[in-house]
Amino acid sequence: MTLDVLNSLLENRHSCRAFLPDPVPQDHIEQIVTSAARVPSWCNAQPWQVHITSGAETDRFRQALRHEAETGTPAPDLPFPSGYSGVYQDRRRACGWALYKAVGVEKGDRAASARQMMENYALFGAPHCAIVTSPAELGPYGAMDCGGFVTAFTLAAQALGVASIPQAAVAAYAPFLRRYFQVPEDRLILCAISFGYPDQAHPANGFRTDRAGLDEIVRWHG
Repeated sequence: MTLDVLNSLLENRHSCRAFLPDPVPQDHIEQIVTSAARVPSWCNAQPWQVHITSGAETDRFRQALRHEAETGTPAPDLPFPSGYSGVYQDRRRACGWALYKAVGVEKGDRAASARQMMENYALFGAPHCAIVTSPAELGPYGAMDCGGFVTAFTLAAQALGVASIPQAAVAAYAPFLRRYFQVPEDRLILCAISFGYPDQAHPANGFRTDRAGLDEIVRWHG
């Protein structure tokens, strides 16, 4: 594979926020997971395990998750960021406002922005969802390894024409997810990945985020 092929996958992949209902073939899902599992991990621990929903089970999960988000209290296994400052806040706001502009949410319309936020718990209409977990004993290193798995999952999906969106918002309800999927207490629930075929006509898929340049990323030495 040339770097051009990898760059094409990276440039064309985006966080999909509206999916078609069509299911992804089982063999394609297996190929995506198999490819993602090739990423490196600390001491080759390969800490990732995933629970993947399809068909009617995705709809049942979607309904239960939305109810939990409407009535429950967030309690993520990993603490969410304590804040965003400087350029990180700028990037976060730029992404949020680009989404709101795309879907017609005006600044200050808190009801409309809340409705858009709740789309996270409808899995943006995706026909599949993967819940990513890691052994608690591996702590942040296991979580870091799983970050590589999530990235590879999204790129492998993109290579097969499958759209995806990693979701921290879903992991905010870790106790519910643990009960629903019978995840053992010795595993951390890290995130969800909703995936399927993109609804290209939906306005939520009509914007893209920028990326920082080398001058913002690298500090050269020597």
